Formats: sequence, structure tokens, C-alpha cells
Amino acid sequence: MTELRGEGTAYKQDGSRFWWIQWYVQGKRFTESSKSEDEKVARRLLRKKLAAVEAGELTSGSRDTLLSLYEALERDYTINHRKDLANLQSRWANHLKPAFAEKTVSTIDQASISEYVATRQEQGAANATINRELAIVKRMYKLAVKTGRLKVGQQPYIEMLKERNVRKGFVKDEQYEALVRETGKIGLWLRAMFELAYTYGWRKSELLNMKVAQIDIRERLEDCAVLLNPGETKNDQARTAPMTERVRELLKACIVGKTQDDYVFTRERDHRGRKPKTAYIVDFRDDWNRACVRAGVGKFFCLEHKLELVNESCPTCGEVRDGGRYYQGLLVHDLCRTGIRNMRRNGISEKVAMTIAGRRTRSVFERYNIVDPNDLSEAGRIMNRASLTRPRTDFRQLDMSFQSESKPN
Repeated sequence: MTELRGEGTAYKQDGSRFWWIQWYVQGKRFTESSKSEDEKVARRLLRKKLAAVEAGELTSGSRDTLLSLYEALERDYTINHRKDLANLQSRWANHLKPAFAEKTVSTIDQASISEYVATRQEQGAANATINRELAIVKRMYKLAVKTGRLKVGQQPYIEMLKERNVRKGFVKDEQYEALVRETGKIGLWLRAMFELAYTYGWRKSELLNMKVAQIDIRERLEDCAVLLNPGETKNDQARTAPMTERVRELLKACIVGKTQDDYVFTRERDHRGRKPKTAYIVDFRDDWNRACVRAGVGKFFCLEHKLELVNESCPTCGEVRDGGRYYQGLLVHDLCRTGIRNMRRNGISEKVAMTIAGRRTRSVFERYNIVDPNDLSEAGRIMNRASLTRPRTDFRQLDMSFQSESKPN
């Protein structure tokens, strides 16, 4: 065994004909084969490693996997009580972990990121969705640099995709009853969540985090209210919304037998019959997608052939399971637009609608304040009725000579 200054050693390992080297970075031990039977070759390689350590090119995190960086990020989210912890866990488990978990931090480059983006696009993911996932990877590296686990410059360059931030989806009147029926078949929890989002335009996270203590049900409907606590909404502001008869009926059924600290929306089993790992619902996209497909407001497509599924079967490859298909259609977030449209249509002032829906700025509100074509048609009928009350024009009294003058000879 030969030692070099700087916490490094070249040695012969039992069972191997090659010389090996070992070195330490911030107390962490690393070993590597020189792939040579010559001790001098091993010593030269060791010197290079020690020089790289001295220059800051190698750190204790250079061989860490992304799984270890993710675990650090999750701990940071937990310690700081980040509201989007469940979203972080879902995106990692469903998409990022299969692609990156076993890769070391030094092997993530533009090529591997581009490969991931291409795969997600083939799966039907929108650019905005992919950007949210890439942002998690960026935060993992940023935290590692901040805590000294990695050096500045060791994080990869991750270019975000261009997003089409066009908001246009919403539930039409004729689609409402179909969604009521299909969400109800899946469970009371989804039926109630749909009704609240449809009524108030609330975000998914605000509904999933709602607890029984926030539901104030009284004898008189006018006294009933749903409370969103400060710090649990996207803009951290508290909100109060009056209940409709349907909302009260559904929430009353959701909270029966529960304590004040229990979550309002819970389920015994998911659509695969599995018992949930947590007391609250983390991800229900599969349930929502199935309800929308059955209601006629969404479609499943074969991931391989990009063909619409008929009775869960691809015309080319036959029956397709969950992992081999993707969804296009109405999104849960589209209910935000629907709720705002409903409030404005029912005569609720813009300021009150913004308060209930939790939109602080006029520009954000306008992106959600869409107009239903049926409302435009009704506006046309109203304007037409109003025009008929005004005096009619007698064209015989008008000077129509300009018409003859404009005619060609």
C-alpha cells in the first residue's frame, strides 16, 4: 500500500490483479480501479484525483444519486411546511424517479434532460407539466449547492420549454349533469370536489387540504360557510364562501363521523382497489380522467399508436392498460374557469367573484374570466329585444342617392 499526501492511497485489492486507489472528500471515502497492474499508473491517477479535489472539481456529492438530492429536497419541504409537498411527491414518484433516481448528479446533462422531455411529450404531457417537473430537478441542485453538497457550476443547465398559456377549457351546461353522474359513480369524495370546484372555482390543492374544521354547517343555509384558512391557499389569504344547497348536502355527507382534524375528502380505495398510503388524497387524476371519458368530455389514446381507445382498447394493439395510454380532455384546473364564469353569469360582482375564487389581481382574473358561447348568444337575444323597443327606421325617408352613384357604369 502506498500513501500520498492529501488523504489518498494506492493499494492492491484481494482478488483483483489491478491496483486500486482511494481518496477522501469532506470525510467521505471514494474508491476506483486504475485498470492497470502497474503501481505507477495507479499513483498518477490518484494524483489527478487529489488535484481535482484541491481545485474543487470533485466534491463529496459528485457520486451522489439524484435520489439522495430528492430526499434532501423533500426534507426541506417538510421542515418548512411547504403546501406543495404532496405535489412534489407525486411528480417524483410518477415521472422523475423512474428516469433519474439511479443517475449520479454528475451524469445529468443537457442530453439526458432532452431525452426525458422527449419521452414525456410522447406520453402526451403538456410543456407546462414538463416544466413543473424540470423545476423540481433544478430546485434539487440549487439546494445541494446552497448546503455545500455541490459546488457552484456543478448543476446542469436546464432550459425550460415554451408554454402556451392559453386558458380556454370549461364545463358547458349540457356537460354538467353527465359529470355529476360519472363522478358520483366513482365516489362521494369526487362528486363533492367537483361540485365545489364548479361552484367556487377553487384550486385542486385548496380542496385536497380542506379539513372538517373549515366546514361551518348550520340550520339556515344563509349561515353556512366554507372557510379557507390563511397559509393553506395559493396566495396565503383566508377566504370565506357561502354554501349552496347542493354544496351543503354533499359536504354534510362527507364529514359525517369525522373529527375536526380529519380531511373532508377521503377515499377507502383507489380505482385499482388499493388502500391509500395517506389519510388525504394526493393524486386523483386517474379517477378524474375516467369520469371525464365516460361523461364524453375526455378521451384516452394509445401511447404507442396515438389512436383513440374504444372500450379501453386500441384498434391496432387491443386492450391497453393505464401505463400504455394518455388522456386528453377536460382538466381539473378547467373548473377554476368554470366557477368564475358561473359567478359572473349569476350576477355576482367582479370583486366578490375574485375574492371567493382567490384571484388577487385583475390580470389573473381576466385569464379565467372566459365567456361561454351560450352567454354570447343570450346577450345577442337581449340586445335584439332591446333594439325592437326603439323606433324603426323608415327607409323611404332616407336619401339613397349614394347607392346609384356608387354603381359602376
